[in-house]
Amino acid sequence: ERVEARPHGRASRVCGPLYLSVMDRTIIHVMRHGEVDNPAGVLYGRLPGFGLTELGYQMAARGAAYLVDSGADIARVISSPLLRAQLTAATAAAYGLSIATDPRLIESDNVFEGLAVNSNRAMLANPKYYKYYCNPLRPSWGEPYRDVASRMSAALSAALREARGREALLVSHQNPIVTLTRFINGQPLAHSPRSRHCSLASITSFIFSGATLVGTSYVEPAADLVALAQDMTPGDSAADLRR
Repeated sequence: ERVEARPHGRASRVCGPLYLSVMDRTIIHVMRHGEVDNPAGVLYGRLPGFGLTELGYQMAARGAAYLVDSGADIARVISSPLLRAQLTAATAAAYGLSIATDPRLIESDNVFEGLAVNSNRAMLANPKYYKYYCNPLRPSWGEPYRDVASRMSAALSAALREARGREALLVSHQNPIVTLTRFINGQPLAHSPRSRHCSLASITSFIFSGATLVGTSYVEPAADLVALAQDMTPGDSAADLRR
């Protein structure tokens, strides 16, 4: 079974008919993790051991509270294997559910992983890195956007099958979520990191009738907490880089 996508507008608004019968409707919520404990400002990527700050735990709790308060019928909780995502997904305790792990939800690979680029963006101007900038449309410095879109859409399809007629919560990372959303909306996959519409602990929801996508929505349950965060990454919200 494959997801049938219909192009829609920006993911920040609800799109498509939402008057589906309960039997036909499945909603897959894709949540970004909370703030990461990263005092050195490194690009942590897929590195192990990066958990959440206290504020990050509060963000995760906000996301869970939003789903509970909105009456979300969560049947499955599925997370990236990385620690920050697993800790965010632990909010599934609100539903009494165990956490499944799907490696397809992992952060995008990046050659700058481990460098303190979040604390010193200027280091990216070093000539020794120029070889990685030859093709920003791929991109040449990391995992191809098309590969990210393929694995994320496969994870979405799997969650759709497992939660059919109910709802599922997936926990992933900024670039994979944005790339999935752009793919679903029929937008070019290549984009500027500064344009990413995916704040810390935000929830992008995909609404299906059968296997056909009929709507999307985007919310930031922890927007006020994001404004207090210290570990900043690019994006178009209060989670933008401060350093």
